[in-house]
Amino acid sequence: MSTMVIAGASGFIGSYFRRELTDAGWTVLTIGRSGDATWGDAAAMTAVLEGADLLVNLAGKSVSCRYTPANRAEIFRSRVETTAELGRAIAACQVPPRDWFNASTGTIYRDARDRAQTERDGELGTGFSVEVARGWEAALAAAVTPETRKIPLRITIVMGPGGGVMRPFVTLVRLGLGGRMGAGTQKYSWIHVTDLLRAVLFIHEQPGIAGPVNIASPKPVTNAELMAEVRRAVRMPFGVPTPAWLLGMGAVLICTETELVLKSRWVLPQKLTDAEFTWRFPSLRGALADIVAGVPVVAPVRTPRAQS
Repeated sequence: MSTMVIAGASGFIGSYFRRELTDAGWTVLTIGRSGDATWGDAAAMTAVLEGADLLVNLAGKSVSCRYTPANRAEIFRSRVETTAELGRAIAACQVPPRDWFNASTGTIYRDARDRAQTERDGELGTGFSVEVARGWEAALAAAVTPETRKIPLRITIVMGPGGGVMRPFVTLVRLGLGGRMGAGTQKYSWIHVTDLLRAVLFIHEQPGIAGPVNIASPKPVTNAELMAEVRRAVRMPFGVPTPAWLLGMGAVLICTETELVLKSRWVLPQKLTDAEFTWRFPSLRGALADIVAGVPVVAPVRTPRAQS
């Protein structure tokens, strides 16, 4: 029986991993603010990691927030410090994990509108999100774990039933606001959560893969194509476009940043392609057919009980 340790398992991705792996017969242990070991408890973390096959670190504050000084500091700290803490715990193991896959982000690449960014020739960008990604990967590289393979997973936008980014997109489309966002030409690289897990397990069984790995569908789309496909999936014939200036106002109201939809993320998974990984959901249309069926728009309305 194989053992995976998930750090930061309380979110959408971590919860999916725990459920699917447990059903598949894995032993799944967790590190977080609660679980089998908690942050700050070095001895418990080392005990959980001892003899594990694979550590996947997903810990970090959500970036779907306003980038205030306090939020910026917490976004950075929650990634870099937890990664460093895991490195110290692995170093204390008698039998350390064989593999350590640490979440990173496809946003580490520049705003690309001229060509795709691969692990081989991608150009790193600038700005706060890139600084976070660089710090995250630097903390992983600095960990002294000679018996453990370390791989940063440059994960693109994760989509799946019941979570990820699709709930707000579907809601906007059903409200008639599902047109292109900004120019609509910015690229949208994505991955279905099922293929994210499958890619993690695939890399675990491929000892020749090293260095950063882009986790993305091989078929990115433009923002305009994304919104058109979401409209098609929910059978909405029209969608009002949203100009960049209006997105900026809306982002303030819903406490997020326009970068999440206006930056052009054109990321290709060259290493996975070269290793002959097969995607279950390579195209957006197939992914959306699976996702939309499981995305509730609003909570069900409860009928009041009759008064006696």
